[in-house]
Amino acid sequence: MANVLMVGSVALDSVETPHGKVDRALGGAATYAGIAASFFTVVQAVGVVGDDFDPAHLEFMRSHGIDTAGIEIIEGGQTFWWGGVYSADMNSRETLFTHLNVFESFQPKLPPNYRDTPYLFLANIHPALQLDVLGQASGAKFIGLDTMNLWIDITPDLLRQVVAKVNAIFLNDEEVRMLTGEHNLVAAGRKLLTMGPSVAIVKKGEHGALMFTADGLFAAPGFPLETVTDPPGCGDCFAGGFMGYLAGADDVSDSALRRAVIYGSTVASYNAEDFSLDRLRSLTEEEVDLRFEQFWQLTSFER
Repeated sequence: MANVLMVGSVALDSVETPHGKVDRALGGAATYAGIAASFFTVVQAVGVVGDDFDPAHLEFMRSHGIDTAGIEIIEGGQTFWWGGVYSADMNSRETLFTHLNVFESFQPKLPPNYRDTPYLFLANIHPALQLDVLGQASGAKFIGLDTMNLWIDITPDLLRQVVAKVNAIFLNDEEVRMLTGEHNLVAAGRKLLTMGPSVAIVKKGEHGALMFTADGLFAAPGFPLETVTDPPGCGDCFAGGFMGYLAGADDVSDSALRRAVIYGSTVASYNAEDFSLDRLRSLTEEEVDLRFEQFWQLTSFER
């Protein structure tokens, strides 16, 4: 078993959906990815918060075996805070505000014992910061990358430098079309493999995910949920579960990558069942294994 390092935002979210709302709930890409990965291996987290950040949030992360020594607390600072409202069908949202606060000047600093961690996930931060982290993470042997349409639009050259240095990239369908210039998702996924990564994953939300490798294409369905309470963080949970499983197994073979897609989808599906990380607070490894089996049954058939 190997450790996995998560670098990204640790934040507070105010979210309203047709099923209710929460205010200043625990969020952030590194948080979601880290908790998801913690079901499979030991996690190290790097991020920044203000002194308004409830210490109970850090204790929750530690209770899941996450090493929080890399999370910097800025005295007198305010934590990154985002607010949004989701539509009735949960497929679109309106951002009400984005207060970057201390995250605006975030400069990731890897503690010395993090620099040799073999599995690294670069969550959605500025590509220049991702390049800086790569320079610090000298021992990383399998690197996953997430980004967003903003960086694709305003820093395309920097982003391509990062993409060329990673092993796996996670993009949603809109992002992959923007980055590659290809409208067809299969063509876009294959083009990603020519840009550096050996694994390209296209996240399609409730419709599942596509994974492209030199060995071919793997398509996984989304787990059918009767009620989706809170979508934020599901993409980060998917990537975190994927990276966490690979690190826990310390295996990046094609069969392990396929299992990682399903385990990532499994944790993400549970996350959607409640606000913030509340469903993952009570989630057990037995439940994870049960839904993994249910995923297999969804696509099992005789030929």
